[in-house]
Amino acid sequence: MSVRGHDLGQIREAVAKLCASFPMEYWRETDRERRYPTEFVRALTEAGWLSCLIPEEYGGSGLPLSAAAAVLEEIQRSGANGAACHAQMYTMGTVLRHCSEAQKKRVLPKIATGELRLQAFGVTEPSAGTDTSSIRTTAVRKGDCYVVSGQKVWTSRAEHSDLMLLLARTTPREQVQKKTEGMSVFLFDMKAALGKGLTIRPIRTMINHATTEVFFDNLEIPAENLVGEEGKGFRYVLDGMNAERILIGAECVGDAKWFVAKATAYANERKVFGRPIGQNQGVQFPIARAHMAAEAAALMVERAASLYDAGKPCGPEANMAKQLAAEASWQAGDMCMQTHGGFGFAEEYDIERKFRETRLYQIAPISTNLVLCYIAEHVLHLPRSY
Repeated sequence: MSVRGHDLGQIREAVAKLCASFPMEYWRETDRERRYPTEFVRALTEAGWLSCLIPEEYGGSGLPLSAAAAVLEEIQRSGANGAACHAQMYTMGTVLRHCSEAQKKRVLPKIATGELRLQAFGVTEPSAGTDTSSIRTTAVRKGDCYVVSGQKVWTSRAEHSDLMLLLARTTPREQVQKKTEGMSVFLFDMKAALGKGLTIRPIRTMINHATTEVFFDNLEIPAENLVGEEGKGFRYVLDGMNAERILIGAECVGDAKWFVAKATAYANERKVFGRPIGQNQGVQFPIARAHMAAEAAALMVERAASLYDAGKPCGPEANMAKQLAAEASWQAGDMCMQTHGGFGFAEEYDIERKFRETRLYQIAPISTNLVLCYIAEHVLHLPRSY
């Protein structure tokens, strides 16, 4: 099946049907074994969902970000984990808006068919964290290539990606007027670079997120892989970052709705002292609050996506959508665990897995404190705190 039309209801229905073919035991196994869900990613690719943002002339469906948000929300709502492949959607924010026509023709058709995967977004570094302007990875122009040296961390899916969207400093920070200047973006072939200056080292974490640290040791990247203009990369990745925050907000909404549905069903069927536990207000009220928080966050995600699709500034909305949705999913996860009591800790109920997975999004892709600083400074015009 290919994605056609903009009917979000039909999109949700089709994605839910696909996800239903991957039972919860599949996700328990991949989590238990720390295995990449290759089969699930392949199924999404073949159905056209991972290429839904790619324009039709390159083999995609040319759908708006709101459609991609619906896809990812539905994946999470089904109990699956879209983190295995969501980067192929949010990196399009940079690729579609800033890559040259030649670059698009070279990679987009192959990404659409699944021949190539673009799942790695190399931005964060150990010493810089969320202070992106302090990155130390450098790219020095030498003839017809750039020589890259440095390190990235939390580069998820690097082992399962053919291409990486990389941010590196091409002009030293002390030589630019604004600290956000002098950084450039490259879209390069990771498979060809392995063993030739590129090293990938997996990081085992609390969740099955396939995350890594990546080392660059005089890696030569052809100059034709530079995206846009040299030194303008920070602005380019912002489009990817805003898309990322909106899409992860949608994922969190999906998680929250999964938790609410799970808790509601259990509260209706579980009987203690001769009555369903859902009859007790002490159980009802947290579920109702979690439902309201999820619905409110969904509206914020929808608002941010509509601004993004219209090509309008959406930084505040993207940040608020991500933060409100992350808080809603964690509230719902905590409520669902509490509703189930001891059974919530049992692997077979899937709650403990989703509980771990959704906790990540108050830390990534941007921490709670940084969102609050952004809103305080850029929306409320309070003094800059950092």
